[in-house]
Amino acid sequence: MSAWPQLEVRRATRRGFVPAAAQLRSWAAAALGARARGAELALLVVGRTRSRTLNRRYRGRDKATNVLSFPAPVLPAAVAAASGRGASPRPLGDIVICPEVLRREARAQGKRERDHWMHLFIHGVLHLVGHDHIHEDEAQRMERLERRLLRRFGVGDPYRPRA
Repeated sequence: MSAWPQLEVRRATRRGFVPAAAQLRSWAAAALGARARGAELALLVVGRTRSRTLNRRYRGRDKATNVLSFPAPVLPAAVAAASGRGASPRPLGDIVICPEVLRREARAQGKRERDHWMHLFIHGVLHLVGHDHIHEDEAQRMERLERRLLRRFGVGDPYRPRA
C-alpha cells in the first residue's frame, strides 16, 4: 500500500486553477506524515454559489469561503472489522475549495496562487485529522505546523503581513 493518501478530485466548476492530483497528494502526505498510509480523502472544487450555500448551511456564514473541511465519522473498530475494511483504508473526509475566492485572496495578499492553494489545502487536511483554531492555543499550534509544512515546499509564512 502506498505511503501517499488516496485522493479523489471532483470539479463542480471549471472556473479557476486547480493543482494536479499528484501535487495535491504530495501536500496531503506531508500534512499527514505517517498517517498518510491507507488514508482516503476527497477534494470538491466548487464555484462561489455552492461555496456560499455550504458555508451558510454548515457554518452559519452567508458568504462564499475559500476552504471547508468535513471530517469523516470515526467508525468503531468492531464496525470497521465487520465491514471487512479493517484498519485500512481509512476515510478522512472531504475538503471543499472555491478557486475563485482563493484566487481573489491570493491577489489581495500578494501571494502566488499555487502557494495559497497549498496553504489552504494543507489547512483543510489538518482539520480532517483533528487540528482546529477555535481557541488561541490551538490556533497557534496549527499555524506553527502549517508554517513548518509550507517551508518544506519553499513557501513563506502565510500569516506574515505583506508590505
